[in-house]
Amino acid sequence: MGTAFKILIILLGVGWLLGQLLRYFLRSKLAQLARRVNEAAMDQQRAQQQAQRPRDGVNVDFIPKKSPQKMKKDLEGGEYVDYEEVKD
Repeated sequence: MGTAFKILIILLGVGWLLGQLLRYFLRSKLAQLARRVNEAAMDQQRAQQQAQRPRDGVNVDFIPKKSPQKMKKDLEGGEYVDYEEVKD
């Protein structure tokens, strides 16, 4: 009777200890997961706010040079259409 009681006490103690360790590790893992999710949400919110912000200026990477021949060519084209104003 004495040894069965000791084994029962030892099993209960080991079970309680394993339960406490399991609870501790689960809490730490859940806290890490919550932290990661929170950081991802904050990053997404920052990106969304930056996309909605109006831009202060316009950046131009390349400005083509206009030659006098091309400007003359642009002005020559077109057809004149005669029209009359119609009043309602």
